[in-house]
This record gives sequence, C-alpha cells and structure tokens, in this order.
Amino acid sequence: MNIALWIVAGVLAALFLMVGAAKAVKSKEQFLADPRMAWAENYPAGLITFIGVAEVLGAAGLILPGAFGIATPLVGIATIALAITMVGAIVVHVRRSEWQSVVMNAVLLALLVFVAVGRLGAYSF
Repeated sequence: MNIALWIVAGVLAALFLMVGAAKAVKSKEQFLADPRMAWAENYPAGLITFIGVAEVLGAAGLILPGAFGIATPLVGIATIALAITMVGAIVVHVRRSEWQSVVMNAVLLALLVFVAVGRLGAYSF
C-alpha cells in the first residue's frame, strides 16, 4: 500500500506542478489562449497566479516532507489543501457546464482523498 501511495502522490505532484507553474507564470492573456482555460476569463489575474502558486506548493508538500522525513504531517495537510482546491474547481466548472473538467477534477479529488486517508491513517510516515 505504501508503494501505491507513493506512486499516486508522485503522479499528483507532477500534475499539480505542471499546471500550477503554468498558472503562476503565464499572463492571463496567455492563459486564456488555451480554450480549455476559458474559466479564467471571470477571475482576476492575481487570483489565477495565487491558485498556481498554491498548486506548486501543494505539489511540493505531497512529496518533499515524506522523502526527507521532516514534518511528515505536511503530506496530509497538502493533500487536504489540494482537495479543497479541487472542490472549488469542480464548483467553477459545474457553473460553466464544463463537464469534462468536472470529471477530471473529481478524479483528482478522489486520488487526493486516497493519499490523504493513507498518509493520515495506517500508512503515515
């Protein structure tokens, strides 16, 4: 089970790192050039950047504390924080009737819950 938790956390960390970095460094106009990111038109650039930075920090929190054995409860906290972010993303996409994005965010939420339950429960560090 520990190996499964590491694999899922690694995949989630890579995904959140890539998506979060894009949100953090691209301008709003560059971000809106991608039709899949149309949701961003209703939000200020600062909020998009904040979400990106939060996702990058969450990605680091999924891996680094466990890898170094320092402050390991941060892994559970990072998964919960990213899960809350995914709930917000689901709400945004439901309001916009972007059902593919809703499904993707729901899958990410389920994987985050899996890691959170594992790392805060029987398979904590």
